[in-house]
Amino acid sequence: MNFILLQDAAAGQGGFSGLLMIVLLFVVMWFFMIRPQQKRQKEIRKFREALTKGSKIITNGGVYGVISEVKEKYFVVEITKGVNISVDKNSVYPDVSDTTPADQK
Repeated sequence: MNFILLQDAAAGQGGFSGLLMIVLLFVVMWFFMIRPQQKRQKEIRKFREALTKGSKIITNGGVYGVISEVKEKYFVVEITKGVNISVDKNSVYPDVSDTTPADQK
């Protein structure tokens, strides 16, 4: 009889510990995966807002250039003398080819 009561008590704790384990898993996943990605996206957004005429960039497609004009939703990028292209602001990243390893983060 005592054995049956112990099983019922253990079964009740098993449901709670399973729920606790799922919550713990979500917290760990958020801390190690979601939070760092949000930080990177915030840094890239700040970078894009700070771009001005003359900034060196690289596009998502791998095209290097210098911003010659800033518009509301896109940049006009000069990729070589006399060749300008329009590039969406969301597809622009910093050009780090000119920096030395000591300058990089």
